[in-house]
Amino acid sequence: MFTHLVIGASGLYLGDMLFIAISFLILMALIAKFAWNPVLKMMSDRAKKIASDIDEAQKSRHEASALAEQRRDALAHARSEASDIVADAKQSGEKQRATIVSDAQNEATQYKQNARKEIEQERQDALKKLQSDVADISVAIATKIIKKQLDPEGQQALINSYIEGLGKHES
Repeated sequence: MFTHLVIGASGLYLGDMLFIAISFLILMALIAKFAWNPVLKMMSDRAKKIASDIDEAQKSRHEASALAEQRRDALAHARSEASDIVADAKQSGEKQRATIVSDAQNEATQYKQNARKEIEQERQDALKKLQSDVADISVAIATKIIKKQLDPEGQQALINSYIEGLGKHES
């Protein structure tokens, strides 16, 4: 009965319209049940993943900035320690230099004193030897004089022999 009803002059039939409308509603229900929910779930999962990625990126950025700050602090601390080490090394070097110079001066003074003592001892030994030699020579001359009365030629010969004796005795 309703199949012959015509709406308007365009030639559309009410039955065809009802069929198309019911088919459309069934198709929409099937799409909602089988396609729309998975699409919504996929979109929701994608939104969560993007939000998670953004959060992780912000967390990574904060960690990187904290790590960079730690590295700057560590570098500043290392520079400070290095300058302290250099200052300590300079101070230690100065102390060591002063000690070495002081030791060298003390050693040089000791060598000078020892050399002076040795020189004085050798001088004293030489004086004693010279006195002994002079005494021996004097005794030798006196013995020769006593043994022989000298005339001017004999006196000259005695002096020459004495000079020769000194030269031999010294060597």
